[in-house]
Amino acid sequence: MVSQLPLGCSFDLLGPAKCVTALEADHAGSRLVAGGNDYMCHLYDFGGLKSDGRSFRSFEVTEGHPVVAVRIAPRTCLHFDILHVQPTDPPVTLNSQTSWSPTGDAFLVVTSYSQAKLYNRDGKELGELPKGDMYIRDLKNTKGHVTNCTGGCWHPTDKTAALTCSEDGTLRVWDVTEVQQKTVIKPQLARPGRVSVTGCSYSADGRLIAAGLADGTLQLWDVRGQIVRAAHQPSSDITCVRFSLNSQNMVSRGGDGTLKLWDLRSFKAPVRSADGLPCNHGTTQCCYGPGEKYILTGTSAEAKDRNGSLVVLHADSLDVLAEIAVDGSVVGVQWHPGINQIFAGCGGRTGGCVRTFYDPKLSTKGAVVAASRAPRTINTDFMQLAAPTIYNPNALPMYRDESMPGRPVGKKRRLELEAEKRKYQPAGSSMAKGVGTGGRLGATGGTLLTAHVLAQQGGLANFKEEDARAAFLQHADKEDVFSRFTAAYEKTQGPTVFAAEEEDEEDAGE
Repeated sequence: MVSQLPLGCSFDLLGPAKCVTALEADHAGSRLVAGGNDYMCHLYDFGGLKSDGRSFRSFEVTEGHPVVAVRIAPRTCLHFDILHVQPTDPPVTLNSQTSWSPTGDAFLVVTSYSQAKLYNRDGKELGELPKGDMYIRDLKNTKGHVTNCTGGCWHPTDKTAALTCSEDGTLRVWDVTEVQQKTVIKPQLARPGRVSVTGCSYSADGRLIAAGLADGTLQLWDVRGQIVRAAHQPSSDITCVRFSLNSQNMVSRGGDGTLKLWDLRSFKAPVRSADGLPCNHGTTQCCYGPGEKYILTGTSAEAKDRNGSLVVLHADSLDVLAEIAVDGSVVGVQWHPGINQIFAGCGGRTGGCVRTFYDPKLSTKGAVVAASRAPRTINTDFMQLAAPTIYNPNALPMYRDESMPGRPVGKKRRLELEAEKRKYQPAGSSMAKGVGTGGRLGATGGTLLTAHVLAQQGGLANFKEEDARAAFLQHADKEDVFSRFTAAYEKTQGPTVFAAEEEDEEDAGE
């Protein structure tokens, strides 16, 4: 029986930086969307996927909020009258956090934020569900969730309806075309208060809704209002709920390390229970395999030396048929019936991936084709750049002592360089030679610059007695050294005219 499981080979889809908590492939098995604790959603297209396993698009759904899960609704689209749940009827829910539409043209992403988002198959955002008013006490009167969401799924047959659940203790049915809620469902509690709804799911025909609560209560609703309490240990969450295709059986995954099988025709106690399945993630999933002969789930890493594993159980007896260890924990799982491949979202705080299990003889398309393709190569023909030139100052001749090659600049060469610099210094600049401190020049003998300049010019009295006009006119008869630059104006300029000398007011008064 183990030989019929597609576990012979594995192929990793890379991209997530942390544990992958949610994943789902579309109905044809051509695309897969995965999300996790790195707040990102990664899209993989098996038609163009190479052996390097890289996603063709990644985007952050809601900043700072991890993706809770991803899941595709069953492909079976039965034609019958859907039984719509009214606000007075008991609620219906199922654990799902990211879900494709029944037609596969869009998917629903639910993060730990209070607003879920809708995307098309290429990752373009189509809309965001509204948020409710957290100050309204009666949650039936709010237009959306008021606290973090924990799950969501698409209606299996109605592509305009979706279901979400939240820590505010409600489940809400949405009209995705109008982006508004249609129905608010509140689970029945043993005592007044608010208990988080940790998982929700539709049945394959859309007539039933199952919900798991944080107090360990598993509730199921239809028109008859059947409810079962304490399905798991009261102290543990119910992380996932899944219906069988015939809507007669249901499997639930609990935070107490158990997986239980239920018969909906006698919904008073579980038919079978499997223990010893560690579960440290609040979104650990489980699902049925093709033909509903097997049940698939994952376990969490309990210590550094004990990793999680992918577990395959028999659908009737819940006996463990196969267990494959992986790095970190296994949270999101899916067994795609069309291509017969198993997708396991695994990882931890340091990294994550979507590990795909397949068998070359039993599986088709998907990872079977992608694993045989050569990885992408970067074409660098158009990126040829000139070899960079590296300058080492001590390697240049001007910075080296010629008498001792390979050595830094010596004293002889340093003196020559200083002499060359002095050639270009203006005449009379010797007064600025040296290093000054505190506003005093180094060559002024410790005096201020202003006093030094006055002393060089003969003192302050010389400035007062000097006739500025006479000093300027003494250069009138000298050769104009700049005439070569003004030769073009010699014929056009008139004679130079200076103002006549005026007597001082003091002389005129005398």
